[in-house]
Amino acid sequence: VLITGVGMVPTTFHLAKRLQRNHYDLVLNAGIAGSFRRDWPLGEVVEVVEERFADWGAEAADGSLLDVFSLGLIDPDRPPFRGGRLPNHHPRLRPQLPAAKGLTVQKVHGSQASILVALDRYEAEVESMEGAAVFLTCLLEGVPFAQLRALSNYVEPRQRDNWQIGPAVEALNRELVGLLGNWVIG
Repeated sequence: VLITGVGMVPTTFHLAKRLQRNHYDLVLNAGIAGSFRRDWPLGEVVEVVEERFADWGAEAADGSLLDVFSLGLIDPDRPPFRGGRLPNHHPRLRPQLPAAKGLTVQKVHGSQASILVALDRYEAEVESMEGAAVFLTCLLEGVPFAQLRALSNYVEPRQRDNWQIGPAVEALNRELVGLLGNWVIG
């Protein structure tokens, strides 16, 4: 078990350091996420099958984002990227769970304006603060990985009282106990 802390930077640092010291057959990234999809109930556990970085680049004069790909700093199709996305090519760990496209952010969305920009720019279904960091690190290190996220809130103008972190963590724990129990027992 590795607890990396919140966000891309500590996740990348701690995970890369661990992967360089030890060999693992699988990295399992588990946590909570906000959902862009209202048809997924809070507490649902999803398997994120694709990730992308949301706010990686520069701000244009009009306030919009110029991502590292449109700036020509990184080729959007240079491995491990495909069209600026980070796909997980490994078989799904929990195919019975909904497959989700993830968006990794430095700050979670909290205003209607930023949410509309994200919905227009990305095909994301969930947002977290660590997912793409795990995908990128594992893809570069050649380690199989999976990401399970329990939905704790909808991505909406900040309504902290609507978040259901406790029930989401409980649902995630049930999923993990079922998953790990199968590995230990079977």
